[in-house]
Amino acid sequence: MTTAGLVPVPTEPLVDDVRLAVLSGVPGTAARWERATRPDGTELVEIHSGEELEIRLSVPLGDAVGFWHSDAGWKRTVVADWAGLARVSLVSGAAAGCLYDSAGTSMLAFAALDPVPETTMRYGVSEENKTFVVHLRVTATDSPYRLIFARASASVAAAMRKLRGALGRPARPPEGARVPVYSTWYGFSQAVEADAVEAEASLAAELGCGAIILDDGWQELGNGRGYHGVGDWRVDTAKFPDFAAHVARVRGMGLAYLAWIAPLLLGPRAECFPELSAHAPAADVVPGAHVLDPRVPEVRRHVVDTCARLVRDHGLDGLKLDFLETVMAYAGTPSPGDVADVGTAMRVLLAELVAAVEVVRPGALIELRQPYAGPGMAPFGAMLRADDCPADAVANRVRTIDLGLLAVGGAVHSDMLMWDPAVPARGAARQLIGALHSVPQISARLSELTGEHRRMLAFWLERWRELRPVLLDGDVEPGRPDELYPVVRAELGARCVTSVTADRVVPVDARRHAEVTVVNGTSSGRLVLEVEGGTLRAVRIFDADGSRIEPSDRRLGPGLCVLDVPPSGLADLEVAP
Repeated sequence: MTTAGLVPVPTEPLVDDVRLAVLSGVPGTAARWERATRPDGTELVEIHSGEELEIRLSVPLGDAVGFWHSDAGWKRTVVADWAGLARVSLVSGAAAGCLYDSAGTSMLAFAALDPVPETTMRYGVSEENKTFVVHLRVTATDSPYRLIFARASASVAAAMRKLRGALGRPARPPEGARVPVYSTWYGFSQAVEADAVEAEASLAAELGCGAIILDDGWQELGNGRGYHGVGDWRVDTAKFPDFAAHVARVRGMGLAYLAWIAPLLLGPRAECFPELSAHAPAADVVPGAHVLDPRVPEVRRHVVDTCARLVRDHGLDGLKLDFLETVMAYAGTPSPGDVADVGTAMRVLLAELVAAVEVVRPGALIELRQPYAGPGMAPFGAMLRADDCPADAVANRVRTIDLGLLAVGGAVHSDMLMWDPAVPARGAARQLIGALHSVPQISARLSELTGEHRRMLAFWLERWRELRPVLLDGDVEPGRPDELYPVVRAELGARCVTSVTADRVVPVDARRHAEVTVVNGTSSGRLVLEVEGGTLRAVRIFDADGSRIEPSDRRLGPGLCVLDVPPSGLADLEVAP
């Protein structure tokens, strides 16, 4: 059914060309809403109802080419309104989006200030009305429902910066969330054991990693794909005879130690399954396991106690929380517990979990991942990881940039990096370049790397650490989301870092940036720069493995110029005297 088939209701002008209508859950009743302009220039809409809401937004099609939202995936063009659908909550995306035109200018940019209510978002082109529409259906809440809108901005990233400012400015992420990570997952799968992990940890520390994540396989029954045995979360002593001592040895290398856990999954082979299965009716949401319902207090106690026990008993620095989004299997169903909806229950559970872990390990690190890394999760985790995309540098680039557009707290992390051990260094380096604008997580088997790959990895991690202030703290301009971010620019003061992954002209402003690093993520041996406001010179050029290439003395710009940079290499430029 198209949105034009719904009962028509009068709309009112909101901002720019955007129009708004708000319906209460009571048929034929409009909800009362108020509008206010905030000091930062954004518009706040506050809706008073207490009933289920239907919020209708519309804007003329104009030159619209794409619609971005946190759960867009690869569907980021202007789809038909009968095709655009997202179901969001605290642990699945966010009620936020941005429509933009062919120049990248935003036409509609909004975000909900309350991330908890379960919301259905229908969006797309109304064929009949020649408009782009977004319809939000929001479950009833006790407090007013608030939406924030940014006026037309030069880019999607600029509009999202305005919205992020309105959503809040949390404290800087802890240092432990801002350092390269070694993860065991792609290197080991579930075949982890103490000696091998310690050997990898030693190499990771030498490369400059600051944390290690022990992924799936450390627990009893943690062998073979599928989750039939999860739920007890006891250490497999055949793999880790003294897990606490093992953790202490790795921490002694200078690495924070996190362990993977999927605390809401319950496998039928777990010892606790008979006790908890009545609270986990949803089965096979992931292979072999049931999902515990967080609306039940006994479930929340089990999850909190389990996580706190793991950190306390083994001296861990934190946890990687997996599969939290599976609780959406209970969205919209009658509650068997003391909390009515899934979003509220997860907020209660996560607050209790973080508090309990903090008592044991102050400053503990918690990793969250897409799709449960939206702004509402900021209080619960400082490491926000892209969803799984093994060996997919394009997906890692797109997902980390997407995460950063709406991140209001925590450091964005790449999915773990892996590559073909036989590929040339330039092919392996593509994985690092895809993760450049995030904290890299390395998951190659370090002890098995060739000398060329080890040099490549050491070089890129060293350069990433050097450029970290710009990459993590600077303003990022990635361009249009539907183009998958082929030229991404990060700038902080007079420093600029630009990664290029397609044959595009790269704009460089010598008036604003005295130091420029350009990363060649293409297969070509040259980049085309368009230099404005002065001239530049290349002071250093590197190949993919860090080998230095002597640059020519030629000046670059003003105007179009060609710079020879090896594939998967980079060039450091400075303003010419």
